[in-house]
Amino acid sequence: MKIRATVICEDNRHVLLVRKANSRWALPGGTVERGETHAGAAIRELAEETGLDVENLLYLMRINDGQTEHHVFEASVRDSAAARPQNEISDCLWHPLDAIAQLQMKKGMRDILEAFRRRL
Repeated sequence: MKIRATVICEDNRHVLLVRKANSRWALPGGTVERGETHAGAAIRELAEETGLDVENLLYLMRINDGQTEHHVFEASVRDSAAARPQNEISDCLWHPLDAIAQLQMKKGMRDILEAFRRRL
């Protein structure tokens, strides 16, 4: 099973989403590398994919979608307006949390965001 650090950045009821070329929208994050903590992977992946630096990181939950075990973190960032697609990411955007149903994304990502939305 794939172990993934998944990051939720929320600002004014908008969440940061990313996607690779010709792919579905997702939360920033990626595989936890050997010898790396889940939190370390979350910080690294957010920076690699969006250029954002984390100020505070809070572990929220673990969700298993059958193929991937997501370790989900909420991150506070220094400058949300500075988010830019980097490396393999072709797009990033701040999307209204209440309008997530309109976007194409995997069920696991949607489940994570629904759980987060209920928490707010």
